[in-house]
Amino acid sequence: MPMPAATAQAPNARTGQPVAELRGVTKTYYKPDGSVMVEALRGIDLVVNAGEYVAIMGASGSGKSTLMNVLGCLDRPTTGEYLLDGVPSTQLSDEELSRFRGEKIGFVFQAFNLIPQLTIEENVSVPLFYQDVPRRERIERSIESLKTVGLGDRLGHRPRELSGGQQQRVAIARALVTNPVVLMADEPTGNLDSKTGLAILELIDRLHSEGMTILMVTHDDHVAERCERVVRLHDGRIESDERVR
Repeated sequence: MPMPAATAQAPNARTGQPVAELRGVTKTYYKPDGSVMVEALRGIDLVVNAGEYVAIMGASGSGKSTLMNVLGCLDRPTTGEYLLDGVPSTQLSDEELSRFRGEKIGFVFQAFNLIPQLTIEENVSVPLFYQDVPRRERIERSIESLKTVGLGDRLGHRPRELSGGQQQRVAIARALVTNPVVLMADEPTGNLDSKTGLAILELIDRLHSEGMTILMVTHDDHVAERCERVVRLHDGRIESDERVR
């Protein structure tokens, strides 16, 4: 099935247009016998506009990880609709959804998930390989992305030759190399000491100031205070949705 046309907008422009829109989304997990194991999301309505900086918070079991998985097109909702960059992702086949996710979303996780045998340029270029981008262009774009996160002087190095903070910068460069419409970060400083974590948060702040739309799962109130908007979940529902600055 052909993909619907995406909303025409520059990925990093502050247009105010919806980047992610959930309409009545639920997510239910079932036991092998078909009975309900857990209702992780219970009717979520959420709109994230281009250029926003949003923290998603909640206690363990509140549904925040499930919500991020749905927003990141890593999991499908049980019911409801999810539009990403204007495209109803719930209508895409698994193959279409995988490609669409790779084009539209940049992921940053607590674990860096780098391939130790590859140089940092090669690590950053991996998403472009799956988009059939020619090798020379992949490397050129990877180098530019690494320069964006302050690692232009570490080209040719492998992950084991870098500090934890530098490895997370490589992971951020990899997330940015496809020019996504949204950067999704799941506890991006969880494996870092406080000083290194602060440097990563300052980098994410800068990316936002340049127009990147950012969704970040965090349990840390100090991290959330850096965001413009805080969405708190409780028992699979949005408990509060506040603009903090």
